[in-house]
Amino acid sequence: MWKYVVHFLAYGLGAGLIPFAPGTMGTVVAVALFWIMAPLSAVYYAGVTIALGVAGVFICGQTARDLDLHDPGIIVWDEIVGYLVAMYLLPRDWRWVLAGFLLYRVFDIWKPYPIRLVEEELGVGTGIMADDIIAGIYTLVLLHLVRWVLEQSTSGGLPGSA
Repeated sequence: MWKYVVHFLAYGLGAGLIPFAPGTMGTVVAVALFWIMAPLSAVYYAGVTIALGVAGVFICGQTARDLDLHDPGIIVWDEIVGYLVAMYLLPRDWRWVLAGFLLYRVFDIWKPYPIRLVEEELGVGTGIMADDIIAGIYTLVLLHLVRWVLEQSTSGGLPGSA
């Protein structure tokens, strides 16, 4: 199970090996990583997240092949990257972190269209990563919409209101 460092990364530094809700435990690791990355500029944050996502295709794919499973629950690198996508350009404030955590887990578990289709149609590594990245994008869009509405309501109303 611990063939090399790739497995350690795929298991989210061991979080995926926790028998209860490994995806949620992987997202907890992502929260800690977000807390570290949030002060980065938008360009650096995006660059690190993209690099982690690209690396994840290999990390998750290799580990799944070594385990001879399609998308085992103990692989949580994809949750880590998905959550980082979800939190792009959002404040490092506990309310946003918690909202992102909850929404991301809902989208990752629910898998609204086309998440499940993408996961099934793409290869092992790419499919494992892509469904969580899409769940992250859904979360990202919803959180930024909420943020925009909140900012508009505190600045005197929505555009076009008198």
